[in-house]
Amino acid sequence: MRKLFGTDGVRGIANVYPLTSEMALQIGRATAYIFKSTNRRHKVVIGKDTRISCYMLEQALASGVCSMGVDALLVGPMPTPAVAFITTAMRADAGLVISASHNPYQDNGIKIFGRDGYKLPDDEEAEIEDLIFGQKIDSLRPTATAIGKAFRIDDAHGRYIEYCKSVFPKGMTLDGLKIVLDCAHGAAYKVAPIIFSELGAEVVAIGVNPNGQNINKNCGALHPEVAARQVLKCKADLGIALDGDGDRVAIVDRRGIYLDGDYLMAICALDMLEAKTLKKKTLVTTVMSNLGLDHAIKKHGGKVIRTKVGDRYVVDEMRAEGYNFGGEQSGHHIFLDYSTTGDGVLSALQLLAVMRKTNQRLAELASVLQKLPQVLRNVPVKEKQDLTHLHSVTDTIERVERKLRERGRVLVRYSGTEPLVRIMVEGPKQKECEHFADEIGRAITKELG
Repeated sequence: MRKLFGTDGVRGIANVYPLTSEMALQIGRATAYIFKSTNRRHKVVIGKDTRISCYMLEQALASGVCSMGVDALLVGPMPTPAVAFITTAMRADAGLVISASHNPYQDNGIKIFGRDGYKLPDDEEAEIEDLIFGQKIDSLRPTATAIGKAFRIDDAHGRYIEYCKSVFPKGMTLDGLKIVLDCAHGAAYKVAPIIFSELGAEVVAIGVNPNGQNINKNCGALHPEVAARQVLKCKADLGIALDGDGDRVAIVDRRGIYLDGDYLMAICALDMLEAKTLKKKTLVTTVMSNLGLDHAIKKHGGKVIRTKVGDRYVVDEMRAEGYNFGGEQSGHHIFLDYSTTGDGVLSALQLLAVMRKTNQRLAELASVLQKLPQVLRNVPVKEKQDLTHLHSVTDTIERVERKLRERGRVLVRYSGTEPLVRIMVEGPKQKECEHFADEIGRAITKELG
């Protein structure tokens, strides 16, 4: 059983176990230890989002890293993908990100990237846990000049800005485009507006005044309706909404209509198919994506492969089989030709490049995807029991599946980061899907609510 790490690092309420300063120090020590391989000077990049608790955890992580004779490179508030990029660009041994992504400000988390810019595999996370709870490195304490130092990397923002601009097609600009950009008062609040502005867009920036408590609060990728209202008010060409750590994006067209991650995947994958740059003609996504995505890709000669929910599983499949594009309906997209992890800014730039290349508006491009009705429900639970052992729940799910047969799908799973059961029902009729999802939700609430 895992003691610390979930599907996306360590996550919890800040200053409550396991997200305490004491544990952050131990994670810093263990991470520094496993990435020390030679006698040379080692270094670990540490970035964060804008939560008030990040100050506390940043200092603790840096202290732990330095206590093992490794230097800590502090980049301040930076998107998660920016930390992955800086880690590889500076030839660092690891990257640590202090963020709870889309969660409210009182939560926080710690994600770890290896020197290759990819999130750690399960076995290395397990090794970190073993080092911490087995107290194997408690006595390892360098002294004198062997202790690590902490440095502020002042040009980290500029490095990431130039990197993002470099992946936009050469000779192409965003001149004449008006973009509403919602940064969720999060990690991208400084860098994202500069990137789109320097490429030529007129940027209406919102969600760029973090105060430590307003990250993700009624803004950003979780609330695309905020960007939608601003798009209509400003008569913008589209809206781009990022989440708190900048690895997820939500897109709104000029009519104020939210287009989830399936639309971006369809548009970009079909463009890559036409350009013959989609490796093995395959898009990788999760079981949550709409079946309409499969139909759209298949119609143009490609195929869709599905994984478990979680961008790390999408990346694992892509790396194992040699694919170069994948993502999630929730807004994580991975363009492995450019980045090792989901990047909201980079994803938006790839979409904008297709718009520029085809000279089409977003709504026109989005018409390639005809979705089946899909209903999502989140059901709060007091504890996460094995759902297969709850007979009333399994009976309800099986009854719904029998009614849908080949016409649709049912997916019921626990959230990896919150005390929720997530229900997805997909089928030919919206009302029918809503009824089935509510029916399953009631059964779960009765058992676990």
